[in-house]
Amino acid sequence: MFIERLPEWLRRFARDAVFMGEPEKDGKKRVYLTFDDGPIPEVTPRVLDLLDEYGIKATFFMVGDNVRKHPDVYEEVKRRGHRLGNHTMHHLQGLHEGRDRYVEDVAEADGYIGSDLFRPPHGWLKKSQRRSLAGKYRIVMYDLVTRDYSKWLNADEVFENVKKYARPGSIIVFHDSLKSLPRLFDALPRSIEWLRKEGYEFDTL
Repeated sequence: MFIERLPEWLRRFARDAVFMGEPEKDGKKRVYLTFDDGPIPEVTPRVLDLLDEYGIKATFFMVGDNVRKHPDVYEEVKRRGHRLGNHTMHHLQGLHEGRDRYVEDVAEADGYIGSDLFRPPHGWLKKSQRRSLAGKYRIVMYDLVTRDYSKWLNADEVFENVKKYARPGSIIVFHDSLKSLPRLFDALPRSIEWLRKEGYEFDTL
C-alpha cells in the first residue's frame, strides 16, 4: 500500500505539491489519468489510440531526452489534445542529486516540453529541489500508482490496484514505457471500463 498510495503523513512533507485533483465536477466523480516516462514509439502511439477509442484526455509527464529523440511522437501527443508535463531531462532520482544539478536537468527538459507541470521521477524530491522548482512549476505527485512497470506483478494485479485504491479525485499513474508494456494494454482498458462503470469521468490536470 505504501507504494500504491502514499500515506497522508508523508504527503504533509510536500504541502506545495498536488496529490489529488478535483474530486467532483458537475455532479460527476472525477479521476485523472497520467502517463510517465515517454514518449516512445513502441508504446505511446498505442496509448494515444486507446485513449481516442474511449474519448479520454490524459496528462503525459515526459522525459526530455525521449522528446529529443522522438519529436514526432511528442507532437502527436500534443496534436491529440493531451496535457503535457515535465519529468526531468534524464529521469533523475531527486534523492541522488544535488539541487543545482537537478534543477538544471528540469530546465533542460523544459526547453523541449514547455509545460508548467512537473512530476519528479519516483515521486521523490529533496526540500531544496522542491522549493527551487515550486516558483515555476505546479508539482504534481499522485494518489495512485498502478505499478504497471513492475515485473513482479501481472496485468490482473495492476487492475486490482486500480480497483482497490481509486477514489474521487485520484491522480492515477500508468507508464508509457517498455517496462510497463507486458501489462499496460491489458490492465489499462479494463481499468478505464471499470472506472466508467463505477461512475467516474476522466479529466486532465
